[in-house]
Amino acid sequence: MFAAHLPPLAASVFSLLAITSLLLAFVMLGSRWLNIYLAAFAAQSWLIAILSAAVAHYGGYPELYAIAALTAVFRGVLLPYLLLRITRRLKVNRELHERLAPSSSMVLGGALVVFAFVVAHHVSDVLGLGGTVVVLALTAMLSMKLIGFLMLIVRSEAVSQILALLVIENGIFLGSQILVPGMPLLIELVILFDLLVVVACTGVLVRYLTVHAGTSSTRKLTRLVG
Repeated sequence: MFAAHLPPLAASVFSLLAITSLLLAFVMLGSRWLNIYLAAFAAQSWLIAILSAAVAHYGGYPELYAIAALTAVFRGVLLPYLLLRITRRLKVNRELHERLAPSSSMVLGGALVVFAFVVAHHVSDVLGLGGTVVVLALTAMLSMKLIGFLMLIVRSEAVSQILALLVIENGIFLGSQILVPGMPLLIELVILFDLLVVVACTGVLVRYLTVHAGTSSTRKLTRLVG
């Protein structure tokens, strides 16, 4: 496995990028302000783009340079811009109806990271890769996925929900870049295109919610039944 045989400098770079990306997920989890969500997601996407470029350099995968550029443009610029336009049109600046306080969400998120580390450590031991950057990559990937699911549960604003889905996808993408960097370029392009479709559909859903339910909270979806 590529990540199991990295030089110390490369392993340190990958570890720093993965840990910082995970910390940005906690920034989103612990805040009520949508602008902070967007800024943290954009920064996280740029870090993953840098990670892709680093994998391309150290692993000899030149196609990942294109993925890094597309990630920076689509995830780091275009998607945050589209979501920012949605929030400005709705005139919604913060999460108003969270099911769990940010402080409690952070504590629960920390517990999920511990759980992810235990699972990652067990998997890496089974594969004979313990003590390598593989453990950290698996931990960051699982943690970001779990934090994204937690955001889906405790947040109710439509924009917050789409950002939670994007955090989950960022976690999967981060893990794939380190663990399976040879993923075909076409699959990566399809994933990026799907993200644009998801955000566009979310914009339509939010406008429909606002018109027919008078709110952008997904809790009111039950009022649209029938």
